[in-house]
Amino acid sequence: MALQESVTTNFMRLRDRLSQRLAASDGLGALLGKDASPDLPSPSVIIEYIVPSNKNWAFRSWHRRMVKSAQRSQGFLRADRYRPLAVQEGCLKWYTVLHFEQPDQLRQWLQSSDREALLKAGRDIFTSYKFTSFETGMQGWFSNEAGEELTGLGPPAWKEILAVVLGLYPIIMVQGFILERLGVFEDWDPASAMLANNLITTCIFTLVVMPRIVRWLNFWLRPAHRRASVGVEVVGTVVTVLAMAAMVYVFSEIA
Repeated sequence: MALQESVTTNFMRLRDRLSQRLAASDGLGALLGKDASPDLPSPSVIIEYIVPSNKNWAFRSWHRRMVKSAQRSQGFLRADRYRPLAVQEGCLKWYTVLHFEQPDQLRQWLQSSDREALLKAGRDIFTSYKFTSFETGMQGWFSNEAGEELTGLGPPAWKEILAVVLGLYPIIMVQGFILERLGVFEDWDPASAMLANNLITTCIFTLVVMPRIVRWLNFWLRPAHRRASVGVEVVGTVVTVLAMAAMVYVFSEIA
């Protein structure tokens, strides 16, 4: 009997403590204006804009229009805008977080024609933008890499292609020459040999060669939104093409 009373008493105390905590959680949720359930956080989207410093005020005005567009959408909760961060080449990074009640409502606004029209109007203000959408507190998904959705501060695509080929071509040629002379991977099946070969090439390219290529061609590999002078463009292009032509000649003579 004593044991039963003790168990009952402890159970009642535990129930009372749990009730107090739940009451406190509900009160906090009401105070913040949010759902107190930790399993159902509001879906959010984090948007990053790259804005030239001289277009700061134009971006503020455009951003207010974008927030008003979200406010008119069903399920909108609030918008948070944070202080901009200075980045290289005279640009600022602006971050905005938009909160909606349901994932479908957030997705509907992201795909709305109103938002698309505002994005087109803002192309002359910000150089690029990207967003990450979180439908739950544990999982997130990135936007589709289409159009200018994930355009960054990198150089134009054609410069990136030339720089990659400039660094990758000699690695492949030298590596193939050495492995052939040493007889490495001769006893391997083609699929395994190709995988090992690619792993070696990628490691050398990523860790050794490409950082040097970027450093040597830094004057030419400028962000796409900051146009270099005609002289710099010509010099960088000619140097890159001549370097590749010289390597072709050297490897042709060696082979």
